[in-house]
Amino acid sequence: MSEEKNQKLESRPPVVVVLGHVDHGKSSILSAIKDFKITENESGGITQHIGAYQIEHQGKKITFIDTPGHEAFSAMRLRGAQVADIAILVVAAEDGVKNQTKEAISHIKKAQIPMIVAINKIDKIEANLEKVKGELSSHDVLVESMGGKIPCVKTSATTGKGITDLLDLILLVAEMEELKQDKSQPAQGVVIESYLDPSRGPIATLIPRDGVLRKGDVFGTHSCCGKVKIIEDFQGASIDTAPSSAPAVVLGLEDVPGVGEKFKVFPDMDTAQDNIEGKIESTPRVFEIEPGKKVLNLILKADVLGSLEAIKEVLRELPQDKVILRILLGEVGEISESDVKIAVGAKAIITGFRVKISPSAEKLAQRDGIKIKVFDIIYELAQAVRQVLEKRLGSETVKESKGKVRILEIFRTEKNSQIIGGKILEGEIKRGSAVEIYRAEDKIGKGKITGLQKNKKSVETLGKGSECGMLYSGNIQVEEEDVLEAYIEERRKVEL
Repeated sequence: MSEEKNQKLESRPPVVVVLGHVDHGKSSILSAIKDFKITENESGGITQHIGAYQIEHQGKKITFIDTPGHEAFSAMRLRGAQVADIAILVVAAEDGVKNQTKEAISHIKKAQIPMIVAINKIDKIEANLEKVKGELSSHDVLVESMGGKIPCVKTSATTGKGITDLLDLILLVAEMEELKQDKSQPAQGVVIESYLDPSRGPIATLIPRDGVLRKGDVFGTHSCCGKVKIIEDFQGASIDTAPSSAPAVVLGLEDVPGVGEKFKVFPDMDTAQDNIEGKIESTPRVFEIEPGKKVLNLILKADVLGSLEAIKEVLRELPQDKVILRILLGEVGEISESDVKIAVGAKAIITGFRVKISPSAEKLAQRDGIKIKVFDIIYELAQAVRQVLEKRLGSETVKESKGKVRILEIFRTEKNSQIIGGKILEGEIKRGSAVEIYRAEDKIGKGKITGLQKNKKSVETLGKGSECGMLYSGNIQVEEEDVLEAYIEERRKVEL
C-alpha cells in the first residue's frame, strides 16, 4: 500500500454479529447491551427493527447486526458480502454445544473473521463452564484458558454480569484487527435489511464500509438504484451523513434491494443504472414434479426481506427426496385475504414470521380450513414445516427380526399344523411369534409358533443355542433344514 493511500486510512468501528443455538441467549445478550448502553431518553430507545444498532463504549463505537439468527448472516455471506468484522459465539453454560452451535462455528470459519466465545447463563445452577470449553475444543474452538487463542468471556444476560467484559474484548479484538476506512472514497458497503413500506416506499438499512454516505448521493446495488432522500440513524433520528460502520436507514431507492447486496455511491444516475444487473433469484428452483410424488405447497410471509431470505435458506436445507417443499409465494408483509385465497386454490399452508394476520384473512382461513401459523424464531418455523412434511409421508410398516430357529426334525404333520423340533440360531423365539419360512435362503411363506416347549415343559421364550419343540401353524408345510425367522411389525412415522 502506498504511503499516500495509507495516510488517508482511518480507524473505523467494528461490526459485530452474534451467533449461536436457539435459546442460548443471543437475543438476550443483544438486549442486555441495548439496555446497558441505550437509555430511554435517547430518542426513545430503538422503536423499529432495522437489522442493526450502534453503541458507544469507552469512547469508541461498536455496531451490532441484529439479525434473526445465523441463517441471515449466512444468506448475506453467500452473496459475497463481508458483513461483520467480529463474531460472538454464544453458548449456554448449562447446555453446551448443540446443532446450531456447530452450524454457527462453521459459518464463522467460512467467513474467516475473528471469534469471541460468550459462555452465557452462568447464573444457572446447572452451569458447567469446563464441560462447555471441552465440547468447544472438540470442534476446533480452543479458548485461551484451554491453551488456545480464542478469547472467552462469562456472561449472564439476566443479571448483566460480563456484558462490560464482552464489550472490552470486542474493542481489544477490533484494535488488533486494525480495521480501516478511506473517507475520501465514494461510500460503499452492504445492505443488511430491506422492505417495502406502504407509505414511504422502498427502505434499506445500509452499513457503509468505506467513505461517508450523504443525503443527495446517487447510490445503488446491482439490482436497483436511486438518490438518497432521507437518512435516519438506528433510533429513527434524521441525519445528513452516515459514516463507516454506522447503520443507516435510507429512503430513495426505486426498488427493494436484496439483503447482502453490495451498494456504492456513483457520480450520476446513468452510471448507477449501468451497474444494474437485475434481481438475484431468491425463490427456490422449480422442480419437475414426478407423477405420484408428494408435494407440500407453502405460502411464506415475513416482517422484512432479511428474515424472508434467511427462512428460505433454512427451508432449502430440508430433505426433499421423499416429499417436495414448494414455496408458492414468499413475500414481506402481513398475511392477507389474497394469501388465503391462493392457499385454498393450491391446498397450501400459510406460515408467517413476525407478521400479523389481517382480520379478514383470519376469518376466511377459519371458514375454508386453511392452517396459518406465525413464529418469532426461524428454527421453530423450520421445525414446524419439517413436521408437516413428515405428516404428508404418513407412516410405514417396519419389520423387525427377533430370532431364527433351524428345523431339525418333523414329529407330526396335520393339515394346517406341525409338531417340530429345532435349534435357535440367533435372537429369541417367543410363543405366539409370527414367522417367515426360508428354504435354501428363499422365502416360501409365513406361519406362526403357537406352542413352545423345552424338555417337554411349556415355556414363553427361549434364547440362542436352545433346542426346543414347537407347534407350528400355517398353510405351508415346513421341512427339515428350513429356517423360521420370528419377527414383529410396527407402524412407524416416516422421517424425511
